[in-house]
Amino acid sequence: MQPDQPPLGRRLAAEGLGAFFLFATVIGSGIMAAKLASGNDAIALLGNTMATGAMLFVLITMLGPISGAHMNPAVSLVAASRGELSWRDATAYIAMQLACGILGAWAAHWMFELPLLQLSVKARTGGGQWLGEAIATFGLILTILGTVRFRPQAVAASVALYITAAYWFTSSTSFANPAITIVRSLSNTFAGIAPHDVPLFIAAQLFGAACAALVAKTLFDGSTTERGGRGKD
Repeated sequence: MQPDQPPLGRRLAAEGLGAFFLFATVIGSGIMAAKLASGNDAIALLGNTMATGAMLFVLITMLGPISGAHMNPAVSLVAASRGELSWRDATAYIAMQLACGILGAWAAHWMFELPLLQLSVKARTGGGQWLGEAIATFGLILTILGTVRFRPQAVAASVALYITAAYWFTSSTSFANPAITIVRSLSNTFAGIAPHDVPLFIAAQLFGAACAALVAKTLFDGSTTERGGRGKD
């Protein structure tokens, strides 16, 4: 544990709470948007996007000082690879993100009176979508590392705005998160993904995250620009 980090128990509670609300937002806003859009997928995606971006800003602002507000195994793995989080703690983070994310999806189902246990049948596959996930995750990790390095007070806004944009400029609608990819396979709703399409989405995400970590090491870590302090991650 880094000397300035809160105890692991507090950090795991923050990660679990963040994953619960973020994943419930992604699933729940997708359900609500699809209900209200009357078959217009563009309007449904817009509603899903706005809710997700807004929730990311809130959660990172609130929970970032405690755990870094990763809510994403790709972020935790990159942090561990950079020595900012122990591998033991990263493993615990990822387990909490996935477990509480599943609870968030179930809560969304329950709120909208849908069956709790579901499997998605929504196909999301093909080279274009895998490339979209690699690019989406690459951009997310680069956004986090660069903003933490130079403008730590702007991390919440930067991540929220990046994901809001990436929902629309990537062919995959920017999952950019292995845990939420798994959880979305457990929801046969607007935000879902068929379970058999999950492995290659996650492979693309991890590839994008690894590339971003390598680029950031050269682009940001070697900079002589003075860091103004760290607020997150």
